[in-house]
Amino acid sequence: MKPTMADAPVLPRSLLTIFLLTAVVFLILGIRQISYLVTIMVVSVILAMIAYPATKALRSRGIPEVAAVGAVTVFATLLILFICYLVFFSFENLISALPLYQQELTARLSEILALLERYGISTGSFTPSSIDLQAFAGFLSSSAISLADLLLYLFFIAVTTIFMLLEAPRMPERIRRVTDQPKTVEAFSRMSRFLIDFVIVRTEANLVHGLLFGAVLWVMGVHAALLWGVLTFLLSYIPYIGLIVAAIPAIFFAWLQFGVWGAIVVITVVAVLNALVENPIFAHFAARRFDIPALVVILSVIFWGWALGVAGMIFAVPLTLIVLMVVQFSDDLAWINTILGVDHLFTGKGEDSTVIRRTEAPPAR
Repeated sequence: MKPTMADAPVLPRSLLTIFLLTAVVFLILGIRQISYLVTIMVVSVILAMIAYPATKALRSRGIPEVAAVGAVTVFATLLILFICYLVFFSFENLISALPLYQQELTARLSEILALLERYGISTGSFTPSSIDLQAFAGFLSSSAISLADLLLYLFFIAVTTIFMLLEAPRMPERIRRVTDQPKTVEAFSRMSRFLIDFVIVRTEANLVHGLLFGAVLWVMGVHAALLWGVLTFLLSYIPYIGLIVAAIPAIFFAWLQFGVWGAIVVITVVAVLNALVENPIFAHFAARRFDIPALVVILSVIFWGWALGVAGMIFAVPLTLIVLMVVQFSDDLAWINTILGVDHLFTGKGEDSTVIRRTEAPPAR
C-alpha cells in the first residue's frame, strides 16, 4: 500500500515557525548581498508603475502594445538622462566654486566666534578654517558613482522596465490561475491599484515640490538651486525625514550667502510648501483609508535603507506594500498584517481606532 499525503508526518507548528524565521534571515542576508540586482529590479518596478497608466492610455487609442511601451520608455529614458545631466552639471559647478564657498563659510564662522567671545563662551582650538569644504567635497566625489557605471545602471533599468510593461497586462490572469479564491484576487487587485496610485500621486507631489522649491531658491539667488530642487524631488519619497534632509543643503547655502535671515526664509519656504503640497497628499490617502501606521513606515525606511542603501530608503513604502501583498496571500502569514495594523488595506474596511483618531483630532502628517 502506497503512502498518501495524509500519512505524511506533520511538523510541529513551533518547528515550522523556526524554519520560517531562519529562511527569512537568510533571505534578508541574500538581498543585501545582491543589493545591486535587487535595486535594479526595485527601480524598474517603480518606473513600470509610473509608466503603466501612460502605456494603457496609448493602447486604448489603438496604438500597438509594443509601440506604446517603446514610446513611453524612450520618453522616460530621455527625461531621466536629462535629470542626470542637470545633477552632474550642477554638482560640477558646485565643486568648481568651492573656494568661494570656503571664504563665505570662514566669514560666517568668524561672526559666530566673535559673538560667542562677546558673551564669554570659549571655543577652544576651533577656528573659522577648521571646517574644510574641499575635503568634504572630495569624500562625496569618491563616494559618487562614475558616469560609465551610471549609464550601465540606467541601461539595465530601462531594459527591465520595458519587459515589465510588456508583461503587466497579463499579470491579473496569471494571478487568477494561481488562486481560485475570488477574495484573494480582489484584494490583490485592490492593493495593486493602490500601489500604482500611491507611486503616481507621490511622484506628482514630489515633482511639484521640487519645481517650486528650486524656483524659489533660484529667485533668491541661492547657489546650486537646480541641484537642491532635484534633490528635493528624489528625497521626498522618503517619508517624514526626506524633506528635512533635502532642505539642509539649501538652508546651509542660504546661510552662507545671506546670513541667518536667509536661512530663516528657506526654512519658512520649506514649511509652507510642506503645508501646501504634503498635507493634501496625506489627506487624500487617509480619506480612502489607505493610511499606514507611522511605526511601520519608519521601520521600513530603516530596514530597506540598511538592505539596499539610498534606493531602499527612497522606495521603502512601495517595497513594504509589495511585501505585505505577498504576506496577505498566505493564510499562515496573514496575521502579520493584522498585528502591523495594515490588514484594512486588503479588506477595504477601516479600523475602528482609525475612525476614532479622525473624530478626536485632525489628521497629522
